[in-house]
Amino acid sequence: MTQLTQIVAFLTLALPLLLLVGAAASRWSFRWTAATLATSLALISVVGAAGLALAGSVSGAFTPWQDSALLRLAPASLAIALLLAFLSLVIVRYSKDYLRGEPRLGRYLAMLQLTLAAVSVVVLTNHMLVLLTGWVAISLGLHQLLLFYPERPRAALAAHKKFLFARTAESFLLAAVLLLWSHHDTWLISEIVAAYPAADLTLTEQLAALCIAAAALIKCAQLPAHGWLIQVVEAPTPVSALLHAGIINLGGYLLILFAPLFAQASPAQWVVLVVAGLTTVLAALIMTTRISIKVKLAWSTSAQMGLMLVECALGLYDLALLHLLAHACYKAHAFLNAGSAVEADLTRRLAASAGPDRGRWLVAWTVPAAVAMAALWLTGFDGAWSPWLLLAAAASVVLAERDSRSYRETLSAALGLATLLVVAYAVQKLAAGQLIAPVATSAGWLGNAWIALLVLALAGTYLFLRACPDRPLARRLSVWLYAGLYLDEWVTRTTLRVWPIRLPIRLQPKTLSLLTEETAR
Repeated sequence: MTQLTQIVAFLTLALPLLLLVGAAASRWSFRWTAATLATSLALISVVGAAGLALAGSVSGAFTPWQDSALLRLAPASLAIALLLAFLSLVIVRYSKDYLRGEPRLGRYLAMLQLTLAAVSVVVLTNHMLVLLTGWVAISLGLHQLLLFYPERPRAALAAHKKFLFARTAESFLLAAVLLLWSHHDTWLISEIVAAYPAADLTLTEQLAALCIAAAALIKCAQLPAHGWLIQVVEAPTPVSALLHAGIINLGGYLLILFAPLFAQASPAQWVVLVVAGLTTVLAALIMTTRISIKVKLAWSTSAQMGLMLVECALGLYDLALLHLLAHACYKAHAFLNAGSAVEADLTRRLAASAGPDRGRWLVAWTVPAAVAMAALWLTGFDGAWSPWLLLAAAASVVLAERDSRSYRETLSAALGLATLLVVAYAVQKLAAGQLIAPVATSAGWLGNAWIALLVLALAGTYLFLRACPDRPLARRLSVWLYAGLYLDEWVTRTTLRVWPIRLPIRLQPKTLSLLTEETAR
């Protein structure tokens, strides 16, 4: 191990240690100063570690410390640790003003930093037992944060369902850890993933991959284990930002971490392709029917996490890593800027809008489809092609709906923006490809065809609801989508039947008083 590697390891290890120091100081009067200082120093430390690792990798002086049971300094882990350090500072600074005057602030600040420290341990560790311990600690810390307002019945119910789903995910992860240990006789993640690609996976390895896939699906709130994510918007906004930006995407990180194993396990890949693919389509459609900004963002997170898991199942791990980093930044900004989002949404609703006609829809679908086909032809149709279909569908909606927003764009401006986004996407995907080694997948053309079918179903359903909203079928479908297909109601009844809970009762429930002729006298 080189001296540079030791320095990078020391600077990276400072992230969880400083967060623990900040949590320990949360009982004192200077807790906010200590938390801000701890998160600031943690960010500086991780930035220094990432910079030294990048410079050392270019010169050949840095090699990831993957043979240690303590740290795993892979480029992807360092990138996520850098993101986590930045989010920690932002959320702590935002919480200071947002929760001013609230009770139990010391407990909140301690749980916040302990949860962030546990996330950093999961991202950086190279030991499966430490990974499992950090995974459990994240769930327990988040449970306390979700109950910041324990007197709210919806918050208590959502935390209860999330608690049970978390224990289920942890059970699957524990089973995967034990299966992999029994097969490889080691607890080190680097030694396990180095054994792949293997000639043929044994039944033990296939079961381990299935358990990892199940843990990732539950962690990412995929249908039908999604209702708690929609209902925890009762928690304070900083907690929602932490959940959506730094915790729920750990399911995707788990698949990226065990990519060499997961890429060879066809049954596990198809479980993810089916469950996450359907969640992506249904959650995206349900999101369009919601009014509440935070609820809409929660449905968006469920859909985005499904898409990220689908990317892993298709072997696009570089795209999944880019998706993880970009989604975390976007959701943190969206939740912490929720007040402005409400104002922007009201402006959009009050602005005059013009629905696209058939001619505009035709142009909007033709141009992106031609661009996607040209891109596929230039790349020789190498790799997964279904994401290009999704990109073409998204660009088509942007072009068709350019007059349906509070500001109007010309066709040339919309095309220019779409081109700029495609170029930015290509550059960022190329950069993400340098952080993670390519891994071949066994999903093949059938997996691509399945995702392409889902993309066409999503686009066709959206087009039908947008163009024919008054048809009886569209109205019934809108009602079902608004109700979330009633999946969460079934899950809630089943959950309370399996593990009942006594919900808190509001001391002063809100009542609607009607002014009648009698009361007026």
